[in-house]
Amino acid sequence: MVSQINAGDTAWVLTATALVMLMTPALALFYGGLVRRKNVLSILMQCMFILALVSVTWVLVGYTLAFGKDVNGWGIIGGLDNLGLKGVGADPGPYAKTIPASAFALFQMMFAIITPALIIGAFAERKRFKAFVLFALLWSLVVYSPIAHWVWGDGGWLRNMGVLDYAGGTVVHISSGVAALVAALVLGPRVRRESDRFEPHDVRLTVIGAGILWFGWFGFNGGSAFAADSHAVNAVMVTNTAAGMGALTWLTMSWLHKGSPSVIGAVSGAIAGEVGITPASGFVDPSSAIVIGFIAGAVCYGAILLRERLKIDDALDVWAVHGVGGTLGILLTGIFATTAISSSRGLIDGNPGQIGIQMVAIVATWLYSAIATLVILKVVDLLVGLRVEEAEEELGLDLSQHGEAVGAV
Repeated sequence: MVSQINAGDTAWVLTATALVMLMTPALALFYGGLVRRKNVLSILMQCMFILALVSVTWVLVGYTLAFGKDVNGWGIIGGLDNLGLKGVGADPGPYAKTIPASAFALFQMMFAIITPALIIGAFAERKRFKAFVLFALLWSLVVYSPIAHWVWGDGGWLRNMGVLDYAGGTVVHISSGVAALVAALVLGPRVRRESDRFEPHDVRLTVIGAGILWFGWFGFNGGSAFAADSHAVNAVMVTNTAAGMGALTWLTMSWLHKGSPSVIGAVSGAIAGEVGITPASGFVDPSSAIVIGFIAGAVCYGAILLRERLKIDDALDVWAVHGVGGTLGILLTGIFATTAISSSRGLIDGNPGQIGIQMVAIVATWLYSAIATLVILKVVDLLVGLRVEEAEEELGLDLSQHGEAVGAV
């Protein structure tokens, strides 16, 4: 079987793995610039901690729960045959025929890392670090791995149903976005004094982080082809196109709404476009990517306005961008998937039934992520407490949780 391995495909997947790994430190910069100065180190620490934590837990048990042999044919969870990546080595595996199974596992590890990291933006500036550690561990195993098995695992029930999710609209974005909404509601709003405006402490960091995220997303979506071929090229093309359209749309809407072109609006729109195209990137052409980027930019901007009206303190708008954007992406994949790009057909290619399948995936992911996240948060609160004390929040998490502070600029 070793002779089936293609050096070019393997090189591309390893490169894509490095690109996706870089997205978690980039997310730290993106989020870090948006919080107040007294909390920036806590954001950086949380992102880097997840990078370390899931790198280990994925090898030990996360991978086998997501991609191990299906338990009892139920399509719910993988078995324990691949504990410690046992049997996942140099030969091709069941998921990619021209690269080592270990390369597939490594690439998927980076998805498992960034997904719980996305949730950090919802509870920024107010969560105990010990609570964060326990939450991140439980959520990655109890929420991420099962949903990954449903959608991508051999025998997963949504995969068997025929859901189209190329690179993680359900697995990554809906799951984390819904979890963020639940976390924001459970923890409650940040302590606010009359003078507090929660202004970003350094938009420069956010723009740099967004640029690196855009760069890394080429690996995120393009690497999901698991081959250096035309499918990878198309995935990168539509990713870039949707990101550009999302940025233009959000920028224009915020300009019309608030009277000035916002830098944060531009980069947020790019992220929204990338989220929207993620599940569709292996199934749609560039013209459809423009439509998806436009819809994602417009609707996600509207979701932020709704969140503000409802006074939900999702501090960095994870739900509005990832939860809503991922939901749109899954639905629009069922509309725009075309046989001109892959063998899958959506509504425009005469398969309206695909919309129903996509809706099942959306509802299932929303419900499971919401319920499981709520249970995890309640357990963590019972064990160690979720929120810092008010005085610790006023001081800032950098000092109260880590005993460190950002130096003078």
